[in-house]
Amino acid sequence: MKNMDTAVATRGRPREFDADDALAAALRVFWTRGYEGASLSELTEAMGITRPSLYACFGNKEALFKKALDLYETEKLAYMQTALDAPTARGVAERLLHGALANQQSTCDPKGCLGVISSVACGAEAEAIKAEVVARRVSSKLAVVQRFERAKAEGDLPEDIDPEALTNYVFALFQGLSVQAGSGTCCEELGRMVDTALAMWPGR
Repeated sequence: MKNMDTAVATRGRPREFDADDALAAALRVFWTRGYEGASLSELTEAMGITRPSLYACFGNKEALFKKALDLYETEKLAYMQTALDAPTARGVAERLLHGALANQQSTCDPKGCLGVISSVACGAEAEAIKAEVVARRVSSKLAVVQRFERAKAEGDLPEDIDPEALTNYVFALFQGLSVQAGSGTCCEELGRMVDTALAMWPGR
């Protein structure tokens, strides 16, 4: 059941709003505009709350973004965890790429990747946000590297394959899908990219 939070509005009177709905609205603004591109005015308007209410419930803009990023990872990147459970290394890559493709095919969400948008477009004043996004990406990459190392030890990958390099290749592919989707590439073309990448997967 969603939480109902009470925040103090500008005139000191309590104002109730649904914190989950407000956070989901903030996520869409960050996802569309990036961290720096999202102004507090845009955020509060989309969330249906005042600035004092935002600060009282979520903290400052940076704290709000981190909460939005948590929501994004939980709702939109859940496929990354299930990908690690695939029985083969190729299956891991397939789930990762098709998960990223499915996100870009959605007609309900903005195109592109929140992490890519907010890390690439960050200036000096948003270095802390860039560092946060990069740290989360490194953690995800490490999990995939370890999965590919296991696949290699089990004979599922050729001996001459570097698990870390293969992980970087897969991440470059699904981040590239997000960038191209954000620039207007159609879903059919993105799907062909995924099919081509999987067709080139190293055999045993």
